[in-house]
Order: sequence, then C-alpha cells, then structure tokens
Amino acid sequence: MNGADALRRLPAVDALLGEAQARALCAQYGRNATLAALRDSLQQTRNELRAGDGPEPTRKSLLERAAAQLARRFLPGLRPVINASGVILHTNLGRAPLAPAAIQTMAEVGGRYSTLEYDLERGARGSRLKHCEDVLCELTGAEAALVVNNNAAALVLLLATLAQGREVIISRGQLIEIGGGFRVPEVMAGAGARLVEVGTTNRTRRSDYERAIGPDTALLMRAHASNFRMSGFTAEVPLDELAQLARERGLLLVDDLGSGALLDTEAFGLLHEPTVMESLAAGADLVAFSGDKLAGGPQAGIIVGRAEPLAALKRHPLARALRADKLCLAGLSATLDLWLRGQALTQIPIWRMIAREAQELRGVAEAWSQRLGGEVLAGESAVGGGSLPGATLPTWTLALDVAQPDALLAQLRAAQPPVIARIAGGRVLLDPRTVLPDEEEDLLASLEKALRS
Repeated sequence: MNGADALRRLPAVDALLGEAQARALCAQYGRNATLAALRDSLQQTRNELRAGDGPEPTRKSLLERAAAQLARRFLPGLRPVINASGVILHTNLGRAPLAPAAIQTMAEVGGRYSTLEYDLERGARGSRLKHCEDVLCELTGAEAALVVNNNAAALVLLLATLAQGREVIISRGQLIEIGGGFRVPEVMAGAGARLVEVGTTNRTRRSDYERAIGPDTALLMRAHASNFRMSGFTAEVPLDELAQLARERGLLLVDDLGSGALLDTEAFGLLHEPTVMESLAAGADLVAFSGDKLAGGPQAGIIVGRAEPLAALKRHPLARALRADKLCLAGLSATLDLWLRGQALTQIPIWRMIAREAQELRGVAEAWSQRLGGEVLAGESAVGGGSLPGATLPTWTLALDVAQPDALLAQLRAAQPPVIARIAGGRVLLDPRTVLPDEEEDLLASLEKALRS
C-alpha cells in the first residue's frame, strides 16, 4: 500500500458526517462529540498510514473507530457491578445495595415534584426533617431523630453544636480512624471541640473519666470500634456506667455507634454488635450511626435520642449544609418502613445475604460448576464495610483454575456489567452469597466468554 496515496484518499470530515452511521452517532451522542470523534479517528489513521501500519482504511472502519471512541467516552464512571467477592458490605462497591421498595420510592420522588418541604394538610411550607423522624422514633424508641448526609457529618454536627470550644472526653482506645484516613481526633478538632483522652490504648476505667471531668467538659463520648476489634488484656467502661456518670455530672453522653445494627446479629452466628436500641436503653443521650451499613439503606448519618439536644442540632447552621437530599430521604424512609414491618430479612438485600444458609449457597455453587467447570469449595463470606470487624459467615464458592488468574479478573472487570471476584490459593473464587438473583445469568455469561478467551 502506498501511504501517500492512501492519505490522499481519506475522506473529509464532512463526507463522513453524511453517512447514515454518523447521523445515528449524532443522534445518540450529539453532533459536537461525534465531530470530535471523527476528527480523532482520521488523525489516528493518518498517523498509522505515515508509520506504514495497518491496511488501507475504509469509511466503515473510520466510522467504527469513532463509534468505539464515543462508546468509551460516554461509558459512565459510576455504574453497576456484580459483586462475587463474598464481601457483603463492600465499601468500594457502594456498601449496601438498596431494597426494591427503596429504589422504587427514590425513582418516584426523583422523577416528579414531591412533598420534600411541603405540608399537604396546611398547604404551606413544611420540613424535610419529618420524613424519617417519626419512623426512626417508632423503630428505636427515641424521642427525636435527625438525618444528615453521612455519619461523619453527624459527628461533626454533634460536636459543633454541643461542644464547640469545650472538652469532649473519650477513651484513648476509641480514637479510631475510619475509611479514607479520617480520624476521630481530627474530626473533633475540625468541629471546634477539644479532645481529652483518658485511659490507655487497651484499658480505660470509670475513674479515668471521673478525674478528667472539669468545668470545660461538655460531653462524654463513646466511639464504637466498628471497623476493628481489640482483644486480650482490655477493658472499657460499659455504656450504662458512662450514662450514669454523665447524669451525675450534668453532662451529655454521645454514642458514635457507626454500623447501625437494628437487630441481634448473634442470631445469624455472628458476634454481638451493639444495636441502636441497646445504646438508647443504656442511657446514651444521642446515638449516631450510618444508614448504608447494617441498616441497609442509602448513605446517611442518623442521629437519634433525646428531643432537647436534637432540637439544638436542628437549629445549628451546619444542619443545612449537612442535610440529606430528597433521594436519600426517600430511600431511607422506605428502608426504615421495611424494618418497622419486620420485613428486613426478606426485603433488604444485605440481610437476605446474611440470612442465607450455607447449604443453599452450596447448591448455587454446584449449579455454576456444572456450567463452568471448576471445584466447589467451602469458604467464608465477610460482612465488611466497617461493621462486625473480622466477622465471617460459612459459604460455598466456585474455584476456577486458570493459567493467569489476574488476567481473568481483569477480563471480568471489563465485562458489561463488570464482575468483581477474588483470588485465593492461586485460583479465582466466586461467592454466590453476594450475587443478587437477577445477576446470575449475566455473571455466568461473562465468565463463559472470559474463559473461552
């Protein structure tokens, strides 16, 4: 092929724009984006021809190159994946998948005007705060509740409202770091509170708190270790004892619970995770927790407890900056309704996953093996997501022996939808516990395609 002749035969951009495929691309992606992709396709082709690479291009190949570029350009960065890793609350994969009722409510509220801040009875402005407050109070027994955009925001609002410029006493063993490198001491400092550490890393006593309380003390705080576990020679003051001490000294007690358990996790063979109701019953004035961990809803920070301090939080200017939007409130309200109706184990995806019996999962893994090959192995699923640290559930996995397991994982990540698996013992493992029922066929089709290649 004569490169110079081929260069002269390349069509102009306007000529390509007149093709039916180009018109279809304009309708799908817009004229400007299509024009830019066609110009780029031509330039790449010119570079290849000058280098003597490849066959002489055709209009069809030029248009196909532009179409592929546009498809890559408009592929969303945030998109669904199939989680076959066995980590139930996978922080990097968005933590809790939402219940169908939550998705439906969010779609209905998001696609139309809504009663976000409108009182239908009075025909006047209402408050967004009421949409989740009543159900939270009924569910937990709290006097009042407030929803903000995540649990870190809840902690900032609590400290800025109740302890700005004053002291907050916390056990040294609870100065935790949460995901993304955010640390409790830094959050306190950012909210204007002064941290007072008591006890040692592994042991803190009531007397440590008593000695630290002074005229500038605003509140006592417990930060529940929801993303790690300390064992051995350890001691912490029970929450009810802290509540008694706070009452005796005229202080508030805040429990940063984090994971948001609303039922007894021991019933599923897991370690006990303190529930919101237990914290309130122990005497905590305010309890903060996440909406997207064990509560199984959208990302949110939830504060429940006594009405008086919560009223102060609602009035603080930061409450507006940190407030939840209408989609969060819609999804959370629908999720909380499922808890109130006793339908969490059947309707909230993470609790369906946690409640699945190992024998059922073995049957799923064996069905996968019949289609894909591989070996069915006993394994463990992790709860994950800053909840029940180190806790696992018995499961059965499909183990695939391939020459290059990393390459297979890369192919699965490039599938549509992407599939996330893991490697153990040099084999690719797929755990059915975290695969939603309507994802199985896509998962198996992607695996068949990847294994063939």
